Amino acid sequence: MRYVDRLPCAIQEEKHVTIPMEDGVTLSARIWRPTASDAEPVPAVLEYIPYRKNDLTSTRDAIHHPYIAGHGYACVRVDLRGTGESEGVLLDEYLEQEQSDAEAVLAWIAEQPWCDGNTGMMGISWGAFAALQTAARRPPSLRAICIASFTDDRYADDMHYLGGAMLSDNLAEAGTMFAYATCPPDPAVVGERWREMWRERLDAARPWVLEWLRHQQRDGYWRHASLSEDYSALRCPVLASSGWADGYSNAVTRLLSHVDVPRKGLIGPWSHKLPHLGEPGPAIGYLQEVVRWWDHWLKGIDNGVMDGPMLRAWMQESVPPSTSYEERPGRWVGEPSWPSPNVGESVLPLRDGALGKPEEHAHTGTEDRVHTVQSPLSVGQFAGKWASYNAPPDLPYDQREEDGGSLVLQTEPLAERMEILGAPVLDVEVAADAPVAQLNVRLSDVAPDGRSTRVTYGVLNLTHRDSQEAPEALEPGRRYRVRVPLHSVAQAFPPGHRIRLSLSTSYWPLVWPAPEPALLSVYENGSTLTLPVRPDDVPEDKALRPFGEPEGCAPPAVTRLSEPEQAWTVTRDLVDYRSVLDIVKDRGLQRYEDTGMETGLRAREKYSWTGEDFGSVRGESAWEMRFGRPDWDVRVETRTVLTSDRDAFHVDATLDGYEDGRRVFSRTWNEQIPRGNV
Repeated sequence: MRYVDRLPCAIQEEKHVTIPMEDGVTLSARIWRPTASDAEPVPAVLEYIPYRKNDLTSTRDAIHHPYIAGHGYACVRVDLRGTGESEGVLLDEYLEQEQSDAEAVLAWIAEQPWCDGNTGMMGISWGAFAALQTAARRPPSLRAICIASFTDDRYADDMHYLGGAMLSDNLAEAGTMFAYATCPPDPAVVGERWREMWRERLDAARPWVLEWLRHQQRDGYWRHASLSEDYSALRCPVLASSGWADGYSNAVTRLLSHVDVPRKGLIGPWSHKLPHLGEPGPAIGYLQEVVRWWDHWLKGIDNGVMDGPMLRAWMQESVPPSTSYEERPGRWVGEPSWPSPNVGESVLPLRDGALGKPEEHAHTGTEDRVHTVQSPLSVGQFAGKWASYNAPPDLPYDQREEDGGSLVLQTEPLAERMEILGAPVLDVEVAADAPVAQLNVRLSDVAPDGRSTRVTYGVLNLTHRDSQEAPEALEPGRRYRVRVPLHSVAQAFPPGHRIRLSLSTSYWPLVWPAPEPALLSVYENGSTLTLPVRPDDVPEDKALRPFGEPEGCAPPAVTRLSEPEQAWTVTRDLVDYRSVLDIVKDRGLQRYEDTGMETGLRAREKYSWTGEDFGSVRGESAWEMRFGRPDWDVRVETRTVLTSDRDAFHVDATLDGYEDGRRVFSRTWNEQIPRGNV
């Protein structure tokens, strides 16, 4: 990244500004704005998240907020109620209170003498959710949004459930927020009230996974704040981005397809990162694109920001399997609309134990060939994370080991290059010998030497085959025709490579297993894989305007006091057949020199199972977060363990708070939640 020290506008910074809410609670904001805005008001841009503006996100914030402010905007970074130095408590994600607060914050910003009354919202992940959800409420000052790594459908396409099956990230993200929601405010900012505010957070805390487990199917809990319930609610322009390695790779094209507002989409090779910090690379000059967006929609400058394609996507070249990449080779392609006239369908039949050629059509002969698969629990141990963060290395590894417990069908070596852009779809007829069963689908690029790189995947809990709202148990032995959409992707398959379809009945620990093993029968008759094929010689691709190199402002000095640790380890004991996936993410201890705050963050996830005992699966999320100065030392430790049997999920959790090494708070939860058709 190129750090910029000269910007069009001189700026000033206010590190702690309080914004009053109607109920008397105040939220804490950090504001960067042009010095001249005291006399010449400017538009304002809000980022609204729960991740502590004064320390844990301060380095990242300092890269982009001063940069945008230096181009003539007031940038307002607000911590949600109950986080950082904001008063109150944070009880769950995307509650009505959160969105009501956001509207109040925007109203407050628009009334400030340095603001000209026009506002925008931006953010990644939670910040993008907040922007999209707030925009759907149509606050009067909000003119446009820039969002990255988000979803418009909280049930069907988030880190909780996928295809009606529960993701292990449902536990992992709950563990993250269990820790973040119980951290103390900074005494240097709020004074002696810090202990009272911290105690309020600790007293109100609960493991969020409990609420998420109480809603195992689509209901009002998930419909709330899901734009997919009413796309017409969004009336402001949107710049939407994500990455193919992210869990949120589907929402950009879905949004482009369904909303009727000025819109642009951008999908790179990235994990869960902003595009100017994108990993795997190449990262791009995203902040320049954001400034152009704000210049047009908040200042009314005719700068051609809406020219060119509606969607720009990184067409990924074939690569060997790896758990991380510094760069993904490829090229930018552009689509004038979505769905795109450039993307057609290639329908490959399941035929004679393989993927046939499109011209062979689906097999409909009198002989209905059937295949069976009952996967071991080990299928999935090399699946990587639902949403890659590229730290520690968390992308899927060589799929040959996963394919040993899967039903595998593949093409002959390709005679010509093939490129796909969009979501592959499997239409297949199946039967199971159990009332609850999963169909996990992987699409891989198989090189001539046999190495297999996962391109995309999809999941279907077969009880959700007809409805997310009212799933129905399977009738053992009965045949069902089902459709499994895979995650959207852009991928090139070279000549001589094969396209492989792999079907499994488990994908643990990425997906929480069904209550018991299931034998799945897969019928070839009428079953097809549909690929979204795009020509590799679309003339408009060559005329695309290149992105600039990543730019931003230099972050403040941070001194590392202890080294970080990252680990992703799979072990298997061949005596008792116990297997464990152990993930460590430790940032180490560091000091922010501008405030003197020292922070440490260590997270550990463990997923274990024994042999083929579906009742043995166990997930654990443990966090330790430290904050201190020479005269102040506070630590929060959380631990959540999730297990299950045929009838219920079991949650055992602990929360401990420490001040100066002495435990001052402790609470334990032991709860059981009935298991539905999950």
